[in-house]
Amino acid sequence: MPVPMANESVNSKSGVAHASFPARTKQASSIINGIQTDIMTVDFVDKIMITITQGGRLAQWIHVPLDTQNPNHADQHLQLDLDEGGLLPMSHLTPTTILGGSMPERETMGQLYATQLASAIATKNPEESRMVVLGLGLQKADVERETFFDVVELALKCL
Repeated sequence: MPVPMANESVNSKSGVAHASFPARTKQASSIINGIQTDIMTVDFVDKIMITITQGGRLAQWIHVPLDTQNPNHADQHLQLDLDEGGLLPMSHLTPTTILGGSMPERETMGQLYATQLASAIATKNPEESRMVVLGLGLQKADVERETFFDVVELALKCL
């Protein structure tokens, strides 16, 4: 049965969650590596959608289910610490590219961002079971450490 968010109610007979409208949305923007980067999250009843865009483009979509059973419960106790480089994604999360990502380096980069953000969500709320859907539209398939940390840090402001 769905777990209601603060602004929802659940019909006990049908198990259907009724969310208030509109869905909660957060946005953040910054110049990262000289490029305007915009991030938006939308919390739906069944999914958490995150978009990361540069130049208004969205070229790749990835989803990561959070409701999978974690065979290694020690992962749930890892704390994300950006200052000390403790940005380790949970090993049980499995990202799947659903649109775009036809170039191997872009697909790998997208799945890295998706897994990292899903790990941050699961660490923040271990009971979270909604699917994370990431829309990604970065101008470069850039996986430089500083750029990666800057994008993730900006996204964490929206979560």
